Amino acid sequence: MGNKVTKAIFPVAGLGTRFLPATKAIPKEVLPLVDRPLIQYAIDEARAAGIKEFIFVTSRGKSALEDYFDLAPELERALEEKGKTDLLSEVRKANMDSGQIAYVRQTEALGLGHAVWCARRLIGPEEPVAVLLPDDVIASETPCLEQMMDAYMETGGAMVATMEVPREQVSSYGVLDVEDDMGRLVKAKGMVEKPKTNPPSNLAVIGRYILPPSVFTTLNDGQKGAGGEIQLTDAIAREIKEGRDVYGYRFQGRRFDCGSKSGFLKATVAFGLARPDLGHEFSDFLRDTVAGLRAAE
Repeated sequence: MGNKVTKAIFPVAGLGTRFLPATKAIPKEVLPLVDRPLIQYAIDEARAAGIKEFIFVTSRGKSALEDYFDLAPELERALEEKGKTDLLSEVRKANMDSGQIAYVRQTEALGLGHAVWCARRLIGPEEPVAVLLPDDVIASETPCLEQMMDAYMETGGAMVATMEVPREQVSSYGVLDVEDDMGRLVKAKGMVEKPKTNPPSNLAVIGRYILPPSVFTTLNDGQKGAGGEIQLTDAIAREIKEGRDVYGYRFQGRRFDCGSKSGFLKATVAFGLARPDLGHEFSDFLRDTVAGLRAAE
């Protein structure tokens, strides 16, 4: 039986080089997906799963990200005076209560495991913690982390979100070696980070994790893995070697890799089409655009 998870870590220290030159001026995490920044999707998902405290692992040049979660009294007052209650409600979704959000710095880019380790002093010695990568945006009826929390309360241990990917893409992910496939839930007997040959499966680890405190003990060792970085996958794999349970959870939903330009564009189209206020006009535009391109061939 898992202990209740109320804290989440958001690693957001990356430079966002795939989105240069835009990310020279603004953090990638506040780039808008339709009309909400990427980070807001992750925050909303965490809140829906019962997260109460939010820990951001940042780096130099991320002040716009921090400002986004601050109160904007002048803006709120202006919207209220103009009767724009819908917009006011959307703006207030970004507000955080005092003390609910914390920032720690990752001064060197040494991998995802290192980024998570940077938050260690804000996690109690007996506390499990969630980790959400904002680049992975998941469209689902029930938020992905909430799905995982429900399963985790029954299993305990460590849990990662997982999905099948084409074999030719396996080398881009951490991959599960499966001991017992129970449908939605998979018990792992091993994990491999970005296997170049002979991957144990095509079940890839996606950017949602629930971690026991023992993972931080492993990360304290600072051992480097694939790419010369401290890999979170390696620390989770150590859990298995030391006899602790690790599970993969096949979430229901559609995942978009918004860390790539093509993935970001696909997410923009999907989320735009799903919006009641935009979908009809947008679908007409896309249909006309595709028809025009085909006619020109």
